Amino acid sequence: MPPKLEITDEMREAAEAEIREKQKPVDYDTKEYPIEILIQKYQDGLDDDTNELFIPDYQREIAWDEERQSKFIESVLLGLPIPYIFVADVREEARLEIIDGTQRIRTLAEFLNDKLILSGLKKLEKLNGFIFTDLPLARQRRFKRTTIRMIQLTENADEEIRRDIFERINTGSVELNEMEKRRGIMRGPFLEIIDELSKNKKFLDLCSFTKVAIDRREPQEFVLRFFAFLNNYNNFNANKVNEFLDEYLKTANENNTCDHEKMQTEFLLMLDFVEQYFPKGFRQGKDYAKTTTRIKFESLSVGVALALREKRDLKPQTTNWVNSDEFKKLADGNGSSSRLRVIKRIEYVRSQLLGKL
Repeated sequence: MPPKLEITDEMREAAEAEIREKQKPVDYDTKEYPIEILIQKYQDGLDDDTNELFIPDYQREIAWDEERQSKFIESVLLGLPIPYIFVADVREEARLEIIDGTQRIRTLAEFLNDKLILSGLKKLEKLNGFIFTDLPLARQRRFKRTTIRMIQLTENADEEIRRDIFERINTGSVELNEMEKRRGIMRGPFLEIIDELSKNKKFLDLCSFTKVAIDRREPQEFVLRFFAFLNNYNNFNANKVNEFLDEYLKTANENNTCDHEKMQTEFLLMLDFVEQYFPKGFRQGKDYAKTTTRIKFESLSVGVALALREKRDLKPQTTNWVNSDEFKKLADGNGSSSRLRVIKRIEYVRSQLLGKL
């Protein structure tokens, strides 16, 4: 810990002035709704995106497993305190945007619709294996009448305030992975390109992502890593991977001269090349049945793109080296991601394709 700074009266006055200057008045009301009403607001109009209580695009797909969902339902049944749900009144549509509480709302909806089988319960063990309609009718009614408290920001809370609250609630949370946080707090034109490319069918097939990985934004993470390593791998810091990716995303979002069309083309050309010359794509494991690792994707995709930059009409004599012990050691190995190993992996692929090894 650095030595304690001696605080003067002038510094205190300056700090107080800064607080007053940067304080944002946030008007809000505290509401309390029965679970039945909350879920009705969420479900009515869900299919055509007209539901009153809605999840914004920067929030994630459902990520709680059944045991965690069950534990939340158990807490409700036991009458334990439930964290407030944060929502914001979106002025243009008078809809309620969920800022924090997505997992709780989705879990309640799953349970009420008999799509959740309770499991792993420790306190209410006799409920393991139950769905909602297995409960006695009186208990079903009491459950639906249970109220959930909600902090509702008024229509004066603009998008900047809503995203700021999202960041402060979720930064550092173990429930959000790094890519999910970026989607919430680092929106911009380049992130929109990442979102679009991450849905490319060829890309998803070549990587063989699982549904869980897709829901947790792994494809977006892979696309971001492709561009970050392609354009800046020599400055990679193994001890600050997330900072490396965050900084690249921030810079690309703010760079008005960035040729986004060219970047998309480069990504798609890389995919075409991999599909043609590496029929198993980025997959690995016995019979190539396993989804790819980040290490293999980075080394192969970036190496291919770098080679294509040097020779657009590249037709490699062989790609058998991808099955060699040497490449497997580099791309699989012990997963080491020191700066030198990252550089060595990427440049090995580029040099092999260009016939320089």
